Amino acid sequence: MRAVIQNSFGGPEILVVANQPDPAPKAGEVLVRVRAAGINPVDGAVRAGYYPLLGEPPFILGWDISGTVEALGAGVTGLKVGDEVFGMPRFPKQAAAYAELAVVPADEVAPKPKAADHIQAGALPLAGLTAWQGLVRHGALKSGQRVLVHAGAGGVGHLAVQIAKARGAYVIATASPNKLDFVRKLGADEVIDYTQGDFAGRISDIDLVLDPIGGEHAERSLKVIRNGGVLVSLLDLNEATRALASARGIRVERMSVVPDREGLMELGRLIDANKLTVHVAKSFPLEESGAAHAFLATKPIGKVALTV
Repeated sequence: MRAVIQNSFGGPEILVVANQPDPAPKAGEVLVRVRAAGINPVDGAVRAGYYPLLGEPPFILGWDISGTVEALGAGVTGLKVGDEVFGMPRFPKQAAAYAELAVVPADEVAPKPKAADHIQAGALPLAGLTAWQGLVRHGALKSGQRVLVHAGAGGVGHLAVQIAKARGAYVIATASPNKLDFVRKLGADEVIDYTQGDFAGRISDIDLVLDPIGGEHAERSLKVIRNGGVLVSLLDLNEATRALASARGIRVERMSVVPDREGLMELGRLIDANKLTVHVAKSFPLEESGAAHAFLATKPIGKVALTV
């Protein structure tokens, strides 16, 4: 099979296509012929060596996949050859999604939503599960709550806005000036241009904040959360932020996304009910994975994907 490998840490140019042995599924696994693979910021961080999840190269990047079941390992039930599936297998271990074939645990993929094509489904899992788990599992989101989503036009953010709306929340999102209209069209009740002063001076009484930015940004987010609210951060929080939150009874959750078949099923139901759309800014063929990484670094609206 063809796969994108890297033999050292570095920039996007180190990603190259090479022939690799076809993998074979073991017990409890399925072989998927990959049709599309989503690209996420974590991919770039691992590629550059900033976030060494996979140890030293060589390795194959990628966790998001959508494709067709090609073969079943022993003991697999509920799936058959030819089924269209999507998922975020094995994270944070190697899933090797940037390839024509991938072996994945059968219980970490779900049926592809009928209303999404493979590119949309392949771009969804990691960002979608991060948004879902952050809002629902960690944030315990309830209908009628006021929710603030930072970076509302990003990969996670544009999905979180829609998920929160679908669950009956009043949604406020931050975005850059050229992305405000996009976020409004997602259904956000209020959109804040974060370049025009401190967002904390313009909103208040927030029940739940989803923050993919962290650092000093997380501390400023505490100012808008009501006493007893929740801050869910995708990045580490310093002790000062935690102390300030504790003093006001604000629950702080530092989350890391995990494989979640139930969450994938929920995302699929939202897509098929026309309540969630995956915006793919651009897709690239497997051979242009380096260009895809470079494009993602420009912070486009929504997601970026590879087609296989």
